[in-house]
Amino acid sequence: MVVANQKGGVGKTTTTVNLAASLALHGNRVLVVDLDPQGNASTALGIDHHAEVPSIYDVLVESKPLSDVVVPVADVEGLFCAPATIDLAGAEIELVSLVARESRLQRAIEGYEQPLDYVLIDCPPSLGLLTVNALVAGAEVVIPIQCEYYALEGLGQLLKNVDLVRAHLNPQLHVSTILLTMYDGRTRLAAQVAEEVRTHFGKEVLRTSIPRSVRISEAPSYGQTVLTYDPGSSGALSYLEAAREMALRGLPANVAVEYDPEHVEQRQEHNPHSMSEGIQ
Repeated sequence: MVVANQKGGVGKTTTTVNLAASLALHGNRVLVVDLDPQGNASTALGIDHHAEVPSIYDVLVESKPLSDVVVPVADVEGLFCAPATIDLAGAEIELVSLVARESRLQRAIEGYEQPLDYVLIDCPPSLGLLTVNALVAGAEVVIPIQCEYYALEGLGQLLKNVDLVRAHLNPQLHVSTILLTMYDGRTRLAAQVAEEVRTHFGKEVLRTSIPRSVRISEAPSYGQTVLTYDPGSSGALSYLEAAREMALRGLPANVAVEYDPEHVEQRQEHNPHSMSEGIQ
């Protein structure tokens, strides 16, 4: 799944890491690929990503195997991360002269031999070669849209790029999920934006929206997702429900699944790194 929106500040990274943690807490093996040179997804997962750390840059530019840079996330069992370093900032230029420049990430993921249920790719807020690599490697595009004024601004170009990649490089690519973020139920604007997005995109929009939440904003500064920082918060519960909704969408219509919240709670209780206790 490619989490993309070239508009900055819409919750791409927040959505990537919290959906990934939610899917892992549901018992899946999940890999987060951090393609943003700022490395915010790596930070939020508590992964060291200073300049000397083996990173996704080495995979894309130096053709290093993905397994050499993937590290487990300490806080969440079954969650892994391929970190980004600041070297990625120059990768856009370095990739231009390389053979098969658009499909280097795809080849790296295909060559990764460890079993995985989900791969979530966090894209930079641009439509350059890094994002193209993500779109070529992915099967689905997840677009977070913030419930603010100008929410749909610039989305047309992203959708056009998805169509171009599907036509020329990756026929299976499609926009599967729209997630409403930063939803403030107290404002008429949020409700209007949500209605406009649902009218425009229809069934791709998840029923679950992510509320504007201090806990979600605070969690990365502790090197955690909101799922481990404050498991009982509205933000954590919303991401768990959004992940469940996405997972159920991917199943055949005739498969019934029982959702066991106790299983999720047990996985959270076994997490020795949780800082949620004592934080009110």
